[in-house]
Amino acid sequence: MLAGEPFLYWFGHKPRICIFDYELARQVLSSKSGHFVKNDAHPTLLALIGKGLAMVDGIDWVRHRRVINPAFNMDKLKMMTKIMMDCAQSMAKELGDLASKSKNRETEVEFGKKFRELTADIISHTAFGSSYQLGKEAFQAQHALLEITMETFLHVQLPGLNHLPTERNRRKWMLEKNLRRSLMHIIQLQLASEGSENRNNLLGLMLDACTSNEEGGKQGELSLSMDEIIDECKMFFFAGHETTSLHLTWTVFLLSIYPEWQERLRQEVLRECGRDQYPNANSLAKLKEMTMVLLETLRLYNPALFIQRKPIADITLGALKIPKGCAIVIPVPIMHRDKKVWGEDADEFNPLRFQNGVTRAAKVPHALLSFAIGPRACIGQNFAMLEAKSVMAVILQKFSFTISPNYVHAPVDLFSLKPKFGVPVILRLLDE
Repeated sequence: MLAGEPFLYWFGHKPRICIFDYELARQVLSSKSGHFVKNDAHPTLLALIGKGLAMVDGIDWVRHRRVINPAFNMDKLKMMTKIMMDCAQSMAKELGDLASKSKNRETEVEFGKKFRELTADIISHTAFGSSYQLGKEAFQAQHALLEITMETFLHVQLPGLNHLPTERNRRKWMLEKNLRRSLMHIIQLQLASEGSENRNNLLGLMLDACTSNEEGGKQGELSLSMDEIIDECKMFFFAGHETTSLHLTWTVFLLSIYPEWQERLRQEVLRECGRDQYPNANSLAKLKEMTMVLLETLRLYNPALFIQRKPIADITLGALKIPKGCAIVIPVPIMHRDKKVWGEDADEFNPLRFQNGVTRAAKVPHALLSFAIGPRACIGQNFAMLEAKSVMAVILQKFSFTISPNYVHAPVDLFSLKPKFGVPVILRLLDE
């Protein structure tokens, strides 16, 4: 695929400029990032995920980032590996029991649905600790809100329509109320458990960093408001669940149709982690080929389809003169298949391109845009990669898998890149 020239298009009454050039993308996201802010979010999406770290700008972003940063410290994340493994092992046992009931030790699994359930379980445990069951209730409310949002995303936003007591609006209001109530309950439990081991989770670590001890601040005062903390919890769920479940789904799809790579990864997992041993953070760090496959999956099937920014004042990018407020759209799938940057095999699955690391995988060091680049790069990328490695290591230890004859390849844009008809896979228990 060859990237083209920038072009202007209209989204409703708002102009947008789509760019395909990596140097322009680098300027927008990195070297000139201070001149750009996030583009206005669709109101239905904003209601779903709130104005957390990914949506705020300026001094608010600095404040949110300072509070959330400690929760994603790599040493803290490594401590969560066992939780990830426990959840993955529980899923593997359930699937193993199903497979063992058939004569050929096989079962068909729709992994899109299975990974949604698994990553919801993982994020509920890692984000909320002992309150994970309440976290799952909050997740269910948010998932129902996501379905409503997807149904109405392309509707014309008529003034006042969101305030009319239609059946859909009443259901949306009820779900928003339930989601807020669940998250408020979890946060209050965490605040009451200050100093205990129950705070050793993403929310607890965030609350610890959120408690102001600075000069002029009162002991116990929160540097983020309760509404802001609730919005960060919404973002934990949406980003920590949706994107990772899709990443895992597309990884299983690719390993199903490239069995030679599936076997390479299995041998690496058995070599570094053993067949029956619990993989830990140290053994997962040794899975170099696993990392290559996960990065190549993100290149080909990145969950986020676009990165958007808008300038805070008139600005020049290369030969382009961009007026204030005109959104810049960076189309990730097209950039990731640009043959001038990735080579003639850009449309092919070739994890070996990442054998010398991300910065040497293509002709420019910032070619992989899956977690964005620059100061606004995804804060949760280490969490996401650790979770994906944990889950895939457990699956490869216990099963082999091939794509089901019922599979229909239909990637579709529904906020993120989803398999329209799921990913049904034939899962087979490995011989003991």
